[in-house]
Amino acid sequence: MKTVFSKQAPEAIGPYCHAVVVNNMVYTSGQIPLTLEGSIVSDDVRDQTEQVLVNLKAVLEDSGASLDTVVKTTIFISDMNDFPVINEVYGTYFNEHLPARSCVEVSRLPKDVKVEIEAVALVH
Repeated sequence: MKTVFSKQAPEAIGPYCHAVVVNNMVYTSGQIPLTLEGSIVSDDVRDQTEQVLVNLKAVLEDSGASLDTVVKTTIFISDMNDFPVINEVYGTYFNEHLPARSCVEVSRLPKDVKVEIEAVALVH
């Protein structure tokens, strides 16, 4: 088992790592829309989703995986009314390779952001 701390993604905001690699699988922690400096990118759900996916991509790459090897994602959103925009941005990152996915509305996310995404992927 290997823990991953990506220098290309914002630091974890608690006692956890960005990802854990076990055998040929990587399990990421949920990524929220923080910049490398630790600030929320903006209040706009489109900008937040874009930043989350940028962070997720960085964590996957530092784990030896990529967006193309993602098996499953879970999306947590604070308002299901934002789903169409989140789905549109998500589709620009996952357009040919379509992993399994769940999306759930939750009452609150860390730092009151609008979206968080985690992934399970194969290591190259």
